[in-house]
Amino acid sequence: MTSPYAGLTRPALRAIRYESDQLQRLQEFRAAHPDVIIGTGEFGTWQARIPEDNGETVTTRYTLKAVLDKLDSLLDAATSGEPSGRGG
Repeated sequence: MTSPYAGLTRPALRAIRYESDQLQRLQEFRAAHPDVIIGTGEFGTWQARIPEDNGETVTTRYTLKAVLDKLDSLLDAATSGEPSGRGG
């Protein structure tokens, strides 16, 4: 099993200490969706990029939990064929 810290940059490691309970969730998400890129953004945020046929969707949130929650809702909507309510 790989370390849950694998692939995290130094800013991400600083941010993650406040959300250590989300590390396992991040690792599981990355294993299930290797095409989705998750990392730290500007101003202490977390960002994720979902590649799509016609471009990409980028979402930014202030916590890792919030970005993972948003990704779950976006990807669940995409697989169910529902409008995703994208925009963030």
